[in-house]
Amino acid sequence: MEFVYNLLAFLHFIGWAIVFGGYLASLRSPGLYRGVFHGALAALVGGVGMVGVAEASGMWDDGGPDMAKIGVKLTFALVIAVLAFVAKRQGAKGDNGTGAVAPGLKHAIGGLTLVNIAIAVFWH
Repeated sequence: MEFVYNLLAFLHFIGWAIVFGGYLASLRSPGLYRGVFHGALAALVGGVGMVGVAEASGMWDDGGPDMAKIGVKLTFALVIAVLAFVAKRQGAKGDNGTGAVAPGLKHAIGGLTLVNIAIAVFWH
């Protein structure tokens, strides 16, 4: 089960890297990369899977992380995934799927992703 947990953690980290990297790469363009939505889904599935595997297998003998932290991170991940979906749909309306996305929407995705990463690192 530890291998499955580590595989899900890898998926989770790669997903957030895609979201934040896609946001940073699109700062100078009016659009947002479609991969941001897929990265958000990968991070969401990976995070939920990590918690499920760890809880089911008893990996967290010490009680594991605070469930309030998990709940906050899940909420942020859901909001980011929904915003990324909205941005994907908004961008698809333009020419060849590279349409502009509202700057507030794009920056909300980047900012919330950064906050989610900070919560993961600093909340003990």
